[in-house]
Amino acid sequence: MTQSPQPLTEADLAQFTGTSTYYQHSLGVQYTDGVHYLAERAGAYWLIDAIASWQIDPRVHRDPMLQQIQFWKLVVNDDRSALLVCERDEGDVAVSQEIPFTDFPLKQVRLYFQNGVVLLPSEY
Repeated sequence: MTQSPQPLTEADLAQFTGTSTYYQHSLGVQYTDGVHYLAERAGAYWLIDAIASWQIDPRVHRDPMLQQIQFWKLVVNDDRSALLVCERDEGDVAVSQEIPFTDFPLKQVRLYFQNGVVLLPSEY
């Protein structure tokens, strides 16, 4: 059962610099303390699920640049819909996913995926 979202700010996430624990996701990826905190506070384990599930898509799996590092961005619209985007580099979109509704508490969040690990930019 997912918890209801709790207050969360970008400053809360910025406090994470590195990780002491790697959490194992059922789809084979790992995630850091900061991503765990984000998922718990925002009720957003679905965000880790989405990133993990994209790893088997040929557009991601076969892209040499995305095998090095992936830049993920979730942007929440005023109507509570959202767009999840994976970029090779700023503005170079590899894949995107429309999300019809979310109660995610921030207007946007960035995550990185490298070496099988989902992490916050401050943990890179």
